[in-house]
Amino acid sequence: MDWRAINFDWNRARAFLVTAEEGSLSAAARALNTTQPTLGRQVAALEAELGVVLFERHGRGLSLTPTGLKLVEYVKAMSEAANQLSLAASGQSESIEGNVVISAAESMAAFGLPAILKSLRTTHPGITLEVIATNQTSDLKRREADIAIRGFRPLQPDLISKRISDVEVGFYATPDYLQSLTHPIHFGTATFLGFDQSDEMINMLNARGLAVTRANFPVVCEHHLVQWEMVKNGFGIGVMPIEVGDNEPNVVKVLQEIEPFIAERWLVAHRELRSSRRIRVVFDHLADALRAPD
Repeated sequence: MDWRAINFDWNRARAFLVTAEEGSLSAAARALNTTQPTLGRQVAALEAELGVVLFERHGRGLSLTPTGLKLVEYVKAMSEAANQLSLAASGQSESIEGNVVISAAESMAAFGLPAILKSLRTTHPGITLEVIATNQTSDLKRREADIAIRGFRPLQPDLISKRISDVEVGFYATPDYLQSLTHPIHFGTATFLGFDQSDEMINMLNARGLAVTRANFPVVCEHHLVQWEMVKNGFGIGVMPIEVGDNEPNVVKVLQEIEPFIAERWLVAHRELRSSRRIRVVFDHLADALRAPD
């Protein structure tokens, strides 16, 4: 290879890639935490360096030219290689110091993790923590998180996972709300709180013999903690892991006669990061704390 022939600025290539993915210079600038003029200069410099036009401008947006469409695939490969370099380098660290990012569902982040992470910080004060409370799936390959607590087994071959204690999910409502229903209580006419407009929960309840329809879900909120506050304020019936719901004095458990909902719980990390001592310490601490009692 003629190394003298390679004259390439990765920052310009990264500016090109992020702009292509975000669709505009302003959105790309926000993603990279830089200014739009700086990003525009980097993209223009790359176009001049390569002697090609990468984007067609239309209104406030951008679209890739045929040349841009071809070259962006090479830059994506470069980005993946840079990411793998970062992962491999992180995996070599044997220090029990540094930051660890943990992604978990909102209910777990709010009700399960605080006590667990407090004991971790007591034992390993050199470890700093960032907790991402989200019901979306964080991308461990892109380093959105180092460790994730998920409700399903990951399928990617470069992720390692450990199944820990499964979770029973219960239905809860306030006593006042239940008293407002017809007597005897007819749950087929009750108000349920949903997470989205899909029929997933409707189908699960129907499969358990409870005839509910979309009309039973007039209130939808994707944020579980907000939804839980609605339940505690008498909006209707909502779900929560029983380890949380059974300890909330303002609600009671309902629908105990139907087959329980059991959710899996998996601890997941990237295989490269698993060899990092600080990641391994946090991973093992979470696994021990979340393991079901014998």
